[in-house]
Formats: sequence, structure tokens, C-alpha cells
Amino acid sequence: MPLLLPPLVLALAAAATPVAGVPAAPEAAPSAARTALSPTEQREVLERLAGILARRFADADAGRRYAARLREQAARNAYAAITDRAEFGRAVTADLQAVAPDGHLRLTPAGVRSSRAAAADLPASTRASGPPGLEEARMIGDVAYLRFNEFPQGPETGAAARAFLLAHADARAVVLDLRPHRGGGQDTMDAILPLFYAKPATLLRMDTRADAEGDVPISVAPTMVRQSAPEGIVRRDHIVQPDAAEARLRDAAVYVLTSRRTASAAEHLVLGLKRTRRAVIVGETTTGAGRFGGMVDLPHGFSAFVPIGRTYDPDTGLGWEGRGVAPDIAVPADDALAVALERLAQSNAGPASPPAVSP
Repeated sequence: MPLLLPPLVLALAAAATPVAGVPAAPEAAPSAARTALSPTEQREVLERLAGILARRFADADAGRRYAARLREQAARNAYAAITDRAEFGRAVTADLQAVAPDGHLRLTPAGVRSSRAAAADLPASTRASGPPGLEEARMIGDVAYLRFNEFPQGPETGAAARAFLLAHADARAVVLDLRPHRGGGQDTMDAILPLFYAKPATLLRMDTRADAEGDVPISVAPTMVRQSAPEGIVRRDHIVQPDAAEARLRDAAVYVLTSRRTASAAEHLVLGLKRTRRAVIVGETTTGAGRFGGMVDLPHGFSAFVPIGRTYDPDTGLGWEGRGVAPDIAVPADDALAVALERLAQSNAGPASPPAVSP
């Protein structure tokens, strides 16, 4: 059963759970997802998922506890009254989250996507307003403003963002608006970050269960550099190398806007910029979905997102799973852009120098 990771980097999948950590309601399911599910089929799904979690889940102890819970539920036919496939997925996901909360782990009928729609009461600035990727790129005076709702796999979003930055490389500052950002991969980060650094920098560290890498071939981007690690762990550092051909944005101030919906790959970027002191973070503490992984195929038309590793600050050993990344300047999400622009208006043109604080 393949783990569906992209062929270039250890992906951070788009977070599919709302801020409270309860899985979002799925969109309308295809006809296969409406087929009744028998108790025997349920047990086969549960046993397969239990084995995968025990062997591959990012936290080995949590993986064993997840597996024990699934096998316990299977033995007592705990879901026998559930025939709807989507409802079964939600019930299993809720049981897993009760064992140990995780911002990504979920079971769904294959092909059913968790809804990306924002709740009506969420701040307007946190709602996606376009297709996945770069929603907006424009100049606000002498500030280059880019708004992302996702980092899709593939080069297109990164290429578009990089092209805009190169076209406006004389900007005094850059604002990266990640308030509606729900996750994705590292392609876009790797496309734009070299423009902001004058020296090589280590953003973050990523530890993967060795058993998971042994089960599934993972192609790793050049920005991921292998490090020594304890037995059972494959460790890589996410490294930024400066763009040798373009230096104009190296001294530009960088501000990043966050909300409580900013999740997963976006949190990776936020913490990486924060720990290297290359940006000022303005807004709200982020979601707290900090483990990476991918989808696995299961029997009878089910899939599960299974985290196989965690990302963290190599200096502190702390990641953001369940805690989020705190801003340097805490303000409501809807006020973050105005506050960042006000700060820039009051500052000199030099690079941002936020205080060194923990995530």
C-alpha cells in the first residue's frame, strides 16, 4: 500500500482538520463512498490501518497505542451499527484523536476530500478566496505583498511567486500573507527563500520513522540534508542556500501574517523564518499541525493520512504539533496586514530583526 508522497521532498500535507482538531465534514462523497460497509470489511480496514500506524506513525509510542485501540474496537465490533462509509471514517478518526490528538491523522473513503470551506464566523482574512496556491501578488506602495492559501505540489506556485518577487526585487519589504494557508509541500518555500538570505541557513529539522522510509521510497529535494540520528530515525535539515544571481531582497524586511487557521506547511515556513530571525511574524498563534506524511490506500475503498515524521527547531527540539507557532506581534488576524504596514511605515528600510523567542 503506497504512501503517497511527492517525488521531490518529504511533504507536509494540507491540514484537513479545523482549529479545534476535530476533522472537518467531508464534501459530497462519490457513489463508492455511499456503498454500505459490512462488519467484516470494517475489521479488515481496521487491522490494516493498525499495522501501518504501529510501524510508520511519527511517534512510535503513539503509533502502538493507536494500533491497540483499533484492534480493541475491531474485536468488540464497536462500529457494527455503522454502515455508512463516511460515518465510519469519522468515527474511527474520532477514536484515534481521543488516543492522541494529531493535526493530520484521519480515515476517509478514498476520493473524499475534507472540506476547505471556512466557517461563516471565521475572520474574512482567513478564508481562501481563490484556487489553491498564490491568491494575490501586488505592490502596496513599496511593499511586495503575496497571499497564499496553500503550497500545492509542483513548481507552478513557487515559480509564480518567485517571478513576482524578481519583478519587484527593489521593494523595501515583503509581506507573506499566510492567514488562509492550510498546508501543502515545500516547493514554493524552496523557490522563494533563497532570495531572502545572504548566508546559508538551517530552517528546521525533520525526523522520519526509518520503517516508513524503508516501506516507501521517498525522493528528497537537494534542500534536505541528511544528518546523524538515533537508531530508527532518518534525520534531515531543511537548508536554504542564497540565490547567487539575485541579491536585492537580501536586506528587505520580511513580515509574515498568520491566523489560527495557518497550518502545516505554512507553519513550517513561519517557524523557519522565525528561528532564523529573518521575518517578523504578525497575527495569531497558528493551528498546530506539525507532522508530515501522506495518504495510504486501505482495503474496501478507504484511505488514511498517516504522519510519518515531525518537524522541529533543532536548537530547542520543539515543534508546533498541538501548540502552534506564536507570533512576534500578537493581533487579531483581520488586523495583521494593517499592523505590519504600520510597522513598516515607522521603520527604516533595514532588515527585520525580531526578538529571539520560542515558538
